[in-house]
This record gives sequence, structure tokens and C-alpha cells, in this order.
Amino acid sequence: MNPGLPPAVSRAALALTGVPARTGHRLSARSRTAVYRAGLADGRSVVIKLYAATARRNAITESAAFRAVADHVPVPAVLGYGHIPGHEATALITTDLGPLTLGSTMRSGRISEERTLKDLAGLLGRLHRAPVKSFAPRRPFYEQVTSLGRRCPPSSLDHIAPALATIADAAHTAPVWCHGDLHGDNIVLAGPSAVRHLVDFTDAAAGPRESDVAQTLVMTDALSTLRARTVTDAYPLALDHHLLAAWAVFHTTRSWAHSSPGADRALWARRLDDLSRRTPHLFRTRRPERTR
Repeated sequence: MNPGLPPAVSRAALALTGVPARTGHRLSARSRTAVYRAGLADGRSVVIKLYAATARRNAITESAAFRAVADHVPVPAVLGYGHIPGHEATALITTDLGPLTLGSTMRSGRISEERTLKDLAGLLGRLHRAPVKSFAPRRPFYEQVTSLGRRCPPSSLDHIAPALATIADAAHTAPVWCHGDLHGDNIVLAGPSAVRHLVDFTDAAAGPRESDVAQTLVMTDALSTLRARTVTDAYPLALDHHLLAAWAVFHTTRSWAHSSPGADRALWARRLDDLSRRTPHLFRTRRPERTR
């Protein structure tokens, strides 16, 4: 075992690929996951994603999502997944497509924001055509609302009650594979043709397409009329735009609830206020607080 590598990374590489890791460095870390780029002894470079014990099943569900959509949208190949011997964590190992993302390419000025948004819309359309099998995880809307309610006061949910009702009362449609967090930095450009590959299916689940498109609008700050239209015009499938707007309100509220106090919280509060001015029918007017 390489003493310079975290034990979980070394154990995951050997147990799930049969080849020891020689090098590695961390790419990202969140509350439940950590991602490392590792060089194996046979010369391959791989990406190793570790899941905390509280997210034990995510390696299985994420690997299933990769396999389910691979015939419809480019994704990295899964090399191994499962429990790490001698450790509480689980891991998913995929091929390393390199460090270049659509987001970094846009920020460097090599591709326009408009082109980026159109690429995102096209990839979402391809992803949403992938068949949804019985094993696909589901996240019922009432569970999402309950989870949000644990992080914000009842008055916040009351404020967006019309949006919640719109989503809850929407006509049932066949679910699609939703990425759940698609933005420029979750698209890796690989090969001479810079093929766009979707990565990070941690939040993948079956659900309504409007939810996934709205999440992308929220995460790319494309909620203004012009930028949102760039996405929806390039998205190849039919959308219920009233339902799309309601999901945008819900996802923005959730981002506000999960944000850190200070500048981050203020940013999401401003975006929520902007939405309330553009789509007042999805918000309930708050009663002014009584002065003492």
C-alpha cells in the first residue's frame, strides 16, 4: 500500500480492479463523497469515488445509472464498484477522461455561454431518452418536500405553496433518467473531437424531465427569460413550461436552504426574489409581520 495515498483509495483500487494504485490526488470532497484521480500500477489512470457509510448504496445505484444510459449519452466506463474491504466506505471506479470540462472551457473563453447552454440541453435530451428500468431509484416528491422542510422554516414552504401544488397536481408522465446535477463542470470533454461525457451521477434517479431541466437552469444561473429560452429551445423533447417554472422555484428554494449563511445565502435569496417577481403566480404573498 502506498503510504502517500488514503487507505480507502488504495484498498478500493486493489479490491475492485485487482491492480494497486501508485499515485493519486483528491479532486473534490463533499459531505458524503470524495473523488480521487489515481494512477494504477499497470499505467491506467482512473477516477475513484468514495461514498461514506451513510451513502452505502450510492456506488451501486450510480454504476447502474452509468450502464443504463451508456447507449444514449457518452459516460465513462465503470471498472468496478462495491464495498471496500476493511473500511466502512463503498467505492465506484471509472475510466479517467481527463481534467477538461465544459465549464472550464467556457470560463476560459474558448466556448461561449450560449453554446454551453445548448450543449447542456442537447445532452439532457439524449439522457432523457434512455429507458427507465425497475431498478432505477425514485425520489417521490413528498419525500423531497419533507427533506426541504427539515432545513427551512414552515413560512418558507408556505411562501412557495403554489409552486408545490403545481408539482404535486401535475399529470403523471413516464419518468426519465434524471441526472440531478447537470452543469458545465459535470461534463468532461475527451478525445480529439472533445466528445461531451456526462459524469457524477450521485443524484441520478427516475423522475419528471421538467425537474431535471429546471435543476440545470438553476445550477447554471440560466433563469432569466433569454437564457432559459436558450436551454428550452435546444432541448429536443416536449416540456410543460408551467411545471418547469414550478420546479425552478422548488430547486432554487432548496439551494437557498442548503446554502451557507452570508454571501452564499444572500445570492440564493436574491435569485428567489427574482423568481417571485417573474412568476408571482407560483408564490404566496407573505403577510407583513406585526409591529409591536
